[in-house]
Amino acid sequence: MTIRIGVITFPGSLDDRDAQRAIRIAGAEPVALWHGSHDLDGVDALVLPGGFSYGDYLRAGAIAALAPIMSEVKDAAEAGMPILGICNGFQMLVEAHLLPGGLIRNANQQFIRRDQRLRVENADTAWTNDFRRGQEIVIPLKNADGGFTADAETLARVEGEGLVALRYVGVNPNGSLDDIAGLTNERGNVVGLMPHPEHAVEAGFGPDTAQAMRSGVDGLGFFTSAIAAVVGAAA
Repeated sequence: MTIRIGVITFPGSLDDRDAQRAIRIAGAEPVALWHGSHDLDGVDALVLPGGFSYGDYLRAGAIAALAPIMSEVKDAAEAGMPILGICNGFQMLVEAHLLPGGLIRNANQQFIRRDQRLRVENADTAWTNDFRRGQEIVIPLKNADGGFTADAETLARVEGEGLVALRYVGVNPNGSLDDIAGLTNERGNVVGLMPHPEHAVEAGFGPDTAQAMRSGVDGLGFFTSAIAAVVGAAA
């Protein structure tokens, strides 16, 4: 069974090819999709990649959330399809109300890039089931509008219902409330995170580790998780 995972390219996407490469390394077939289409090409899962869609005008992800293909993304999410939003893709998911809260300018008003330590808070989602709850991983982070924000009621619901998928460890790089780095929906099929797992999937091209420079592959688990989720749903 060949799992096909679509990667949607928007005007201003930067990491769509990286996401396709990560999917291929994980063992699935990447499928290039276009923001102006209404065709998901029969894929089993979706990735909304990082970048600066539509130049981040209005708010990051706000215009992309209204792109034609997002109608199909919303329908797919409701039907239970695994959907991952990475950085700008996460911003699209909150702007499309597929995930709660919002993402605002970093607290220090600067673009941040660093290898970021994270803790997996929810290992029961379609994109985190290859990890253990409480496991710490390191993947790259690069954003200017990564501060998670929400009103008190929404934040209490996010925390109380276990919707925090990932949390920053060691340092909060952008001022996110409760150190939140990633969220899931109630069903666990839609996940968004600000760091970039697609940049830590192959030894020699990821974050430095204690064993060797740039050998980190912690991001691979997000994509193998999705493959396992699709296979499990089909069994």
